[in-house]
Amino acid sequence: MFQVRIHGRGGQGVVTAAELLSVAAFNEGRHAQAFPSFGSERTGAPVVSYCRLDDREIRTREPVMSPDAVIVQDVTLIHQVDLFGGLVEGGYVLINTSRTFEELGLDDLGDRFRPERLMTCPATELAIEHVGRAVPNAALLGAFAALTGQVPLAAIGIAIRERFSGAVGERNVAAASAAFDHVTREMEAAARASST
Repeated sequence: MFQVRIHGRGGQGVVTAAELLSVAAFNEGRHAQAFPSFGSERTGAPVVSYCRLDDREIRTREPVMSPDAVIVQDVTLIHQVDLFGGLVEGGYVLINTSRTFEELGLDDLGDRFRPERLMTCPATELAIEHVGRAVPNAALLGAFAALTGQVPLAAIGIAIRERFSGAVGERNVAAASAAFDHVTREMEAAARASST
C-alpha cells in the first residue's frame, strides 16, 4: 500500500487533490481511498487530507500516520506543523515552492531521506500561469506523478477532466502537465549531476 498525506490550507484544494489522486488510481484499476481531516476550519486554516493506493482492497480507515509521500501545498506550514512526522524511510517529499530545501531551512531532510526523492515545484506559479488562480493542487498532482511514478500523468488528466469540465479542466490539465515536465527535468538534471 502506498500512503500519501497532503498538507495545505483551506481553500487550496487539499481535499480535492486527494480525491483526484484516488480517482486517477481507481481509473487505472487500482484500489484507492481519499479522506480529509479537518474540523470547522475556515479558509486559510491548516488542512490535511489522505490518500491510499493499493493493488488490493484497502480495509484500514484511520488517518495516515506513516506516509510514503508527503505533499506540502503551502510552504508557510513548514515551521507551524510537523509535516514530515512518520514519513517512512525512503519516502517522498514534494513541496510547492520555487525555493530549494536549503533556502527553506530543510537541508537536514537530505540526511534523513533519499535526496532524489525530495522535490520542490513552483505549483502555485504554474497554476497562476495556466489556470489563472493560485490553486496548486492539480499542478502538484502532475509533479507527484513524475516524482513517484505511482500514477501516470494521463490518469491524472482524466481524473481532472472528470471533475472539472470544459476550459477549467483543460487549464488544470495543462498545469499538471507543466509540473510533470518541471519535475522530470529536475530529476534528469540531478541524475546527470550525481553521475559526474
